[in-house]
Amino acid sequence: MNLLRRFLIYSFVLCLSLTSLSCDLSPPQQGSPSPTPSAVSNRLSSGQYPVQQATYDDASGEYLVMLLNTKPGDSPAYRTTSLQMAQLTEAEAAKGVQSYLKVDNDQPSLHLSKEFKIDYVHNVTEVQSDPETGQTETVVVRRESSFWSPFCWGR
Repeated sequence: MNLLRRFLIYSFVLCLSLTSLSCDLSPPQQGSPSPTPSAVSNRLSSGQYPVQQATYDDASGEYLVMLLNTKPGDSPAYRTTSLQMAQLTEAEAAKGVQSYLKVDNDQPSLHLSKEFKIDYVHNVTEVQSDPETGQTETVVVRRESSFWSPFCWGR
């Protein structure tokens, strides 16, 4: 009986130790720190790529363009903080050309149909004081999604 009792005690201690080690003991944060803009690098060959979706995040000032038919080794997700946009020409629209991203000498330009909608992510931030350090920091407390059509006027 004494041997069984010792075995149970050591088993409980071992289980509690492993559980404690696997837990993150840092205090939870109320929000996430706002991202800082950074230089974005993409690996994408020059060419034209059909666009599946585009998103703009106002916290980072970054566009994320999801592409179709990328070449092997190229990412279908193209990120940039500087993106020129143009409306498809009447000739392109008449031929049924869909929205596309054109990359020429690492310079992207997004060619959009009149109805193309870009997802817009608005980050609501607050300045909060960290109770442990006393430092103030800007945190994202809420994200709101909507969309906009750059070339759809009067609708």
